[in-house]
Amino acid sequence: MPRYEYRCRPCGTTFELSRPMAESAAPATCPSGHEDTVKLLSTVAVAGTAATPARAAAPAAGGGGGGCCGGGCCG
Repeated sequence: MPRYEYRCRPCGTTFELSRPMAESAAPATCPSGHEDTVKLLSTVAVAGTAATPARAAAPAAGGGGGGCCGGGCCG
């Protein structure tokens, strides 16, 4: 079940709740009993394991312009 992070406006407490995705927008009451709370945006970090390594970022497309910017003219 997903965990959602909330912040209480009156007391500033940040807390988490586990609830179904269908209830993610439902009002949440802080542990101190305040009802004026907001759901925070959360980020997800995904890391690879030994069995499934994370993919490396694809190299940027090289340009063939002048100078030493990957155009193959520098030795």
